[in-house]
Amino acid sequence: MYQALYRKYRSQTFGQLVGQEVVATTLRQAVEENKISHAYLFSGPRGTGKTSVAKIFAKAMNCPNQKNGEPCNDCYICQAITEGSLEDVIEIDAASNNGVDEIRDIRDKSTYAPSLAPHKVYIIDEVHMLSTGAFNALLKTLEEPTENVVFILATTELHKIPATILSRVQRFEFKAIKTKAIEEHLAYILDKEKIKAETAALSMIARQAEGGMRDALSILDQALSLSQNQELTLAVAEEITGSISLEALDYYVEALLKQDRSQALEKLDLIFDSGKNMTRFVTDLLQYLRDLLIVQAGGENSHHSPIFSANLAAPQGQILAMIDQATASLASIKQSLQPKIYAEMMTLRLAEEAVANSQPLSEELVKELAGLKEELASLKAELSQLKQAGVQPASKASKSNPGNQRSNKEYKVDRAKVDAILQEAVENPDLARSNLIKLQNAWAEVIESLVGADRALLTGSQPVAANEGHAILAFESNFNAGQTMKRDNLNTMFGNILSKVAGFSPEILAISQADWSQIRAEFSAKNRSKQDRQEEPAPEEELIPPDYDFLAQQITIQED
Repeated sequence: MYQALYRKYRSQTFGQLVGQEVVATTLRQAVEENKISHAYLFSGPRGTGKTSVAKIFAKAMNCPNQKNGEPCNDCYICQAITEGSLEDVIEIDAASNNGVDEIRDIRDKSTYAPSLAPHKVYIIDEVHMLSTGAFNALLKTLEEPTENVVFILATTELHKIPATILSRVQRFEFKAIKTKAIEEHLAYILDKEKIKAETAALSMIARQAEGGMRDALSILDQALSLSQNQELTLAVAEEITGSISLEALDYYVEALLKQDRSQALEKLDLIFDSGKNMTRFVTDLLQYLRDLLIVQAGGENSHHSPIFSANLAAPQGQILAMIDQATASLASIKQSLQPKIYAEMMTLRLAEEAVANSQPLSEELVKELAGLKEELASLKAELSQLKQAGVQPASKASKSNPGNQRSNKEYKVDRAKVDAILQEAVENPDLARSNLIKLQNAWAEVIESLVGADRALLTGSQPVAANEGHAILAFESNFNAGQTMKRDNLNTMFGNILSKVAGFSPEILAISQADWSQIRAEFSAKNRSKQDRQEEPAPEEELIPPDYDFLAQQITIQED
C-alpha cells in the first residue's frame, strides 16, 4: 500500500528535524542529562513537527540504548513507539476526547507504573480543544504528578490554554519553517525517490506551504501524482497550488508599467478564464512585486525570464505604490461576491499608479518651474538687502501666512455626530456601555487584522464611544485623525472586521484627544444646565394683584 510522503519521511531522531534546531537541542540535552520534567507544552503553526518531536522525545527518554540524547530506533521500545503499539506511550486527540470523563480516566490510569518503559508518556494533541471542566481535571494531575509519568501537550492555539496550565509546564515554541529549508528538504526527498524536479517548482511548493513541512509534503505528493516521466515541472506545481504562472505575471506587470490598460485587462481575462482564484492572483502579484524590489536591492534573483529583467527597470517608488494599491484591493477582492470586477478596478488603478509615477514633465511646466526658481532667487536677494538696510519683514499675522492657510485646512470633526452619540449615551447608558465594551474587547483583533499604514494610524488611537452607526476613535494627533477619515478602504475594513468579532458594523468617527475632551466637557456642562432648569420649582402664583401692592402690609396669608 502506498504511504504518503509526510508519513514515510517523518523525522525519527532529533537530528532529522528541519527548522527546529533550538527545540531539538534542548530536549536532547534534557534526555542526555536525565533532567526530564513532568509536563511539556509544544505550541506553533500546523505541520511544524510538534507531534513528531513528542514521539522522538518519548523514544529518547525510554530507549535503553540512547546515545547523546538520541534514540537508537532499533530496540523493541523504539520500534513499538514508532508503530504506536507501546502501551506506555498513549496518544490522545483532544478534539474528539475533550470531556471531563476522558481526562479523569487519564488521571486515574496515570497513577499506575509503566509496564515496559522507564516513563509512561501521555501525548495530548490539540489540547486547546479541551473543555473548561477537562482542563480543571487535568490541572490536578499536572500539579501533583505521579513519578515517571510525563505529559506532552501540543497545540496550534496557545492563547486558548488557561494560565493555570501554562504555569505548570515547560513551554517550547515551534517556529514556522523557513522557505529555503523546506525547499532543500523537498529536494532531498525527491533525490531519495529518484525523481527530477525544476528548482522553480520546488520554490513554488515551499512558498505555498507557508512554513509547514507537512503541508509542503502533501502538496508535493499531489504534484507527483500529476507528473509524468518521473519529473516535477513548474507547470504541474502551478496547477496543483493554483498559483499564477510567472510568465502570466511577467506580461501583466509589463502591461501595467507600459500604461497599456487594455493589454493588462486582457492578461487578467486570460488568468481568470484559466480558472485561477482572484485572491490567489493578487497574493502572487504581491510576491512578484516584492521579488522585483529584492532583486533591485541586490538580493537573489529566482526569475530568469527576459521580461522580468526588463520590469526591473521600474522605479522603486512606483513598485512600492503598486504594492500599496494591491494590498488595499486584496481585502475587497476576498470579501466580494464579484472578485473579477474588483480585480479589474485594481488593474486600472495600478495602471494609473504607473502613469502618475512615470509621466515626464511637459516642456511648459519645466519652463514655469525654472521661472519660479529665478523669481524665488530674486525675492531672496531683495529680502537680504532689506534686512541690511534695517527694514523688518511683515508680521507673521499676515493673511498670506502659510501657517494660517494650513490651520484653515485642519481637519474638523463633525460636531453634530459626536453630540448625537453622546445624547444617545445619556438616553440609553446600558446600550452605549455595551457597544463601547464590545469595541474595546475587539480592539486588539482589529489592530492585528490591519496592515501597513492602516495599522500604523489606528495603533495610535483608542475607542472612546460608540453607537450602532459610528465608533468614535480618539487620536493624539489631529493630523492622524484627519488622515484616518480620508481612507475609505480603512473604514470598510474596520466595519467588516467589527461585524465579525463584535456583531455590529460602525463607521469610524476620528477625533483628536484635545477635541474629544473639550466636546465632552461642553456637552456635560450643557446637559447639567438643562437638568438644573428642569428641576427649578415653578414660581408661586401672585396672591396680590399688581395694582394693590399698597395692601400688602394689611393682608395676612393663612393656609387651610
